[in-house]
Amino acid sequence: MEITEQPGPATAALDRLSTEEIVALINTEDAAVAAAVRTALPEIARTVDLIADRLRHGGRLIYVGAGTSGRIGLLDAAEWGPAFGTPLRTLRRCWPAASERPWKLPPVWKGKRTPAPPICVRAR
Repeated sequence: MEITEQPGPATAALDRLSTEEIVALINTEDAAVAAAVRTALPEIARTVDLIADRLRHGGRLIYVGAGTSGRIGLLDAAEWGPAFGTPLRTLRRCWPAASERPWKLPPVWKGKRTPAPPICVRAR
């Protein structure tokens, strides 16, 4: 099984830092996220275009993830309605058990008919 979450060496001594040092460390770690996202912008744009096209043609977006990633996917899906006016029926989410393979389409959605095939986003 692929490990996607690990303790960060920068935060190993978090309990011995002052409050100011902790918030500075959080700020530094946050800056690293923005830099990583910047390198992935072309791939992110292609993914957004693919999802938008699928939804435009009647498909559904299915978030698949377990643990923290699954919860973040659920929060993201909850914002689609207020942010983009997306009907709730367009989005689905799946939180498989840890023993299941989260990258496979759950049986509950197999055979469902939509004008366009659903698209799955694996949260990790």
